[in-house]
This record gives sequence, structure tokens and C-alpha cells, in this order.
Amino acid sequence: MSNVQRIPVLPVHGTSRKKNQMELLKSKRTQIALVVLIIQNSTLVLMMHYSRINQDPGQPMYIASTAVFMAELIKIAACLTAIMHENGQERFLPVLYRDLVCQPKELLKMLIPSGLYAIQNNLLYIALSNLEAATFQVTYQLKILSTAIFSVLLLGTALTKQKWLALLLLMIGVTLVQLPTSTASSEKHNGSTQNQTVGLLAVMASCVSSGFAGCYFEKILKSSNTSMWIRNIQLGISGAVFSFIAVMAYDYPRIAEGGMFQGYGLLTCLVVINQALGGLLVSLVVRYADNILKGFATSLSIILSSIISFRLFDFQPSYHFIFGAMLVMLATYVYGRPVPQSVKRL
Repeated sequence: MSNVQRIPVLPVHGTSRKKNQMELLKSKRTQIALVVLIIQNSTLVLMMHYSRINQDPGQPMYIASTAVFMAELIKIAACLTAIMHENGQERFLPVLYRDLVCQPKELLKMLIPSGLYAIQNNLLYIALSNLEAATFQVTYQLKILSTAIFSVLLLGTALTKQKWLALLLLMIGVTLVQLPTSTASSEKHNGSTQNQTVGLLAVMASCVSSGFAGCYFEKILKSSNTSMWIRNIQLGISGAVFSFIAVMAYDYPRIAEGGMFQGYGLLTCLVVINQALGGLLVSLVVRYADNILKGFATSLSIILSSIISFRLFDFQPSYHFIFGAMLVMLATYVYGRPVPQSVKRL
């Protein structure tokens, strides 16, 4: 009688199939997050710009710092709702106590990105108050380049020559897309004055802040197992503190005179909600992709918002617009195309 021990056969095909299903699910989540982010970015800039240059006669302009503060509170409330949905009412408070109260060092880690995001959000209102929407959109794409640089410096990301070429094509394409609206658009500002130098400085500083904060936050998200919702609550708490300090330091006299919500209307509320939920969408994209891919989604949203602008203001796409749109699409394809391992990285 044979004593040969039988070696169990591992279910290789089952394991491979499960891995493929997980990869497919991750890919679908990434695609959904990017599509929603494109729509959100397409509407936010137009709504925010319109809300800063148009108000009803006799109605004061809403205070930008209060809008930033309210957006942080809404983001915290949305994250708390998500945590309760995932864990149930019985485990809701224990989870918050374990991940927030018992880990103060994790909250301190978020001070840097939250402070930068608070600065960035206030700078966006300043920029959109002093620049036309098209000029802002073109200049704001510098954040893609700053994100790429900080990805290399902070995350150790190795970008191939192919990806650097994609970034270059993207910048050229977005600039060409914006040329028609930059030269043809004319807006009535209801007597509001605009300082282009202030606007350009604000948007450039916001680009640097966005690139550094985004990469820093990505590093924190991907280096720990902490829930994304908890991370966003930590980010929101710190951001709300910084935003409240800005409200009290710079706008308290106006608040004391006219109230915190002076000038608020339906459009203002929609802008605040859009900005708050947009921050969570960015976190989803960072979780399932990376900051540079997020930048491409933002760039594609510029094309969509430009199309909406053409539709609303009866503009006709020029050859510059069509060629620029094709370059952006080509850049997206070049960046996402798999690169052979033998290709030398920069």
C-alpha cells in the first residue's frame, strides 16, 4: 500500500478570478468617482464666479470666509452620516471615540493639509472675484504641474517621459481650449471692480497650495488603514478651526454689522454645498487613483464647462477649441496607457 502523501491542489483559478473581480470593482469605483468629479468641477467654477460678480440690487456680497467655514461644517456632517451608515447607530459613537478622541496625533497630522486647503479655498474666492472664469480656468491648470512636481518630491512617484509628455500636451491643449472664451467673452459685473494682478497672484498661490496639500494628504491616506471618512473629519475639524480664525480675524466687523449670512441666496448655498461635497469626491479619487489623474479629470471638466458656456452665451466653438480639446483627450490617453517595464523612468 502506497504511503505517498498527496499534495493539495491550490485553487489558482479561483484566486485569480477573485483578484480580477477586485481589480474590476476598483476600476469601476475610480471611473465613477472621476465622472462625478468632472461634473462637479464643471459646475463649481461657473457657479462660484457668477455668485461673486452678480448680486441683486441693494443686496450685499456674501462673505467668502463664511462660505469656506460652512463648507467645512457640511463636509464633517456628510462624513459623520457615512460613518453611521457603515457602522450602525450602536457602533457609531465607539468608532468616533476610538478614531478621533483616542488618536490626537492623527488629528495633528492633518494640520498642514487642512491649513493649506483653508488658504486655497479663500484664495479661490479672491481669484474668481478678480478674474474672468476663462482666465481663472487656464491659470488654475498650473496646479497639475505643481501636483506632478510634489508627487515626485513627496511620494517618490517615478514619471516616465511618456507621462511628462502627457502633462505638456495637457497644458497646451487646455490653453488652446480657453483662447476663444478669453478673447470673445464679455461680462457685466454690476459695478464691481476687478484687479487682475491680485486675481493672478491668488490663483498661482492656490495652485502651489493645492499641489502640496493634495500630495501630502495622499501620502497620509495611503500610508495608514484609517477610514477615509475619519481622515476627512480630521481634515474638516482642522479646516473649520482655521476658517473660523480667518472669519474672526478679517471679517468680524462686517459680520457684526450685517450678520454671518448676509448676502446669502440660493446660488450661494449651492456653491457652498458643491464645494463641500467636491472635497469628498477629491478624497475618493485620491483613494482609488492619484492626484495627477484627478488633475486630468479637472481638465476634462473645463472642456465640459466651456461647452456649457458656449451653449448659454451662444458662442460657437473655434478651431482653437476643437484642436485643444483633441490635445486634452490625447494627453489623457497617453498618460493612462500602460508603459513597458523596460522604459527608462525619469
